[in-house]
Amino acid sequence: MTLQQVSQVIRWLRLHARDHRLEAQAWDVILTVWLLGWAGLPPSLLLHEWQWLPLCLLGFLMPSLYAHLRRQLHQRGQLRCDWLTAL
Repeated sequence: MTLQQVSQVIRWLRLHARDHRLEAQAWDVILTVWLLGWAGLPPSLLLHEWQWLPLCLLGFLMPSLYAHLRRQLHQRGQLRCDWLTAL
């Protein structure tokens, strides 16, 4: 997921925050994990703490994984996802 796509989803959520509060909070958590992935990479490389690298990678991929999961659930009709139009 590109930074522009993440920005579009966040913009959509801010416009529809009154109707989608839980989804906006979920995206706040996802973006926090994404930021922790980026912030954790330099210290784990500099300190040779290789066991943290998979968690950093998971943090990098979190927005894409979440969007992919939501898209699949929406296509199956299990969960409605209105912000997919923003992508």
